[in-house]
Amino acid sequence: MTYRADDDYDYLFKVMLIGDCGVGKWNLLSRFTRNEFSNESKSTIGVEFATRSIRIDGKVVKAQIWDTAGQERYRAITSAHYRGAVGALVVYDITRNVTFENVERWLKGLRDHTDTSVVIMLVGNKAGVRHLRAATTEDATAFAEKENTFFMETSALESTNVEAAFNEVLTQIYQVRLLLRRLVAAQLRSTKLD
Repeated sequence: MTYRADDDYDYLFKVMLIGDCGVGKWNLLSRFTRNEFSNESKSTIGVEFATRSIRIDGKVVKAQIWDTAGQERYRAITSAHYRGAVGALVVYDITRNVTFENVERWLKGLRDHTDTSVVIMLVGNKAGVRHLRAATTEDATAFAEKENTFFMETSALESTNVEAAFNEVLTQIYQVRLLLRRLVAAQLRSTKLD
């Protein structure tokens, strides 16, 4: 499903990775874009991004994925980078319940700075260390349903559900954009008839 040519694409989608420091955002990005994982990864300073293209419905979709710093002191920097985002993965660490508790704040910041059509997935990362679980799947599922977001647990270390999470978000963005385009076209036709 991966498409390699970097400059040849039909759609370009900006997707944000947001959440507390140390939840594994960079490793999710690295696993999806380069199939790499590092136990030595450092905290992101400001914002970093990488790209990867996939095929959806015969179209090449290029994802520009932005990893934002989770530290409080970079909050003002990251809010400016939300502009233009059409999708987001709000990431928490299943072994640290406080990171799950902070998801609501991250979600509010995201919704304050993006369009209402933004596609959001709640991601419980580090599912490979289930024996250290602090945040329950049931609580996350209920929260995702209440907030009208998608939900998936991942493990960047084991490469579990990383592809599935990004592919689901990109597919949903593609479908939302297609629907919006059709609505605009219908409105234009309607206006011409008047």
